Amino acid sequence: MGTYDHLLGVLGAEYSLVEYGDFECPYCRAAVPVVNEVREKLGERLVFVFRHFPLAELHPFALSAAVAAEGAALHGLYWPMHEKLFSGDEPRLTQDDLRRYAEEIGAKPEKVTWPATRFVEDRVEADFNSGVRSGVRGTPTFFVNGELYEGDTTAEAIIDALVR
Repeated sequence: MGTYDHLLGVLGAEYSLVEYGDFECPYCRAAVPVVNEVREKLGERLVFVFRHFPLAELHPFALSAAVAAEGAALHGLYWPMHEKLFSGDEPRLTQDDLRRYAEEIGAKPEKVTWPATRFVEDRVEADFNSGVRSGVRGTPTFFVNGELYEGDTTAEAIIDALVR
């Protein structure tokens, strides 16, 4: 975990939670309120990191969504875009959806969609490769205080693992 990561909280916090996720994954979508609850309960004692792990073979829009988030990040809008990409009951991640989300968060739509995002594809690939090296096989995969977490995806179970 480092300054290159998208994080909520501060480096050096007492606890760390890293998620490798895919914006089109229904399990990642279901984990959003869980992570939010963990963050709320632990407050400043927790740093949360989200890393891209788009499963493009299963989710045809996952890569373009990850790249759109990185395009938004260049304008300081990573977390608002992250929230938009996971909003709603079902993923809506077409190029038109990505353009609309960009407008809603105050970014220029042409800056978060292809071909303008070609220069941030390496960032998504770097996250994916770090996940592969760390043993990530699916999404969401969590690392609690630097260790692979294999427990239930509930706030209680994750908090338990974090504070142990």
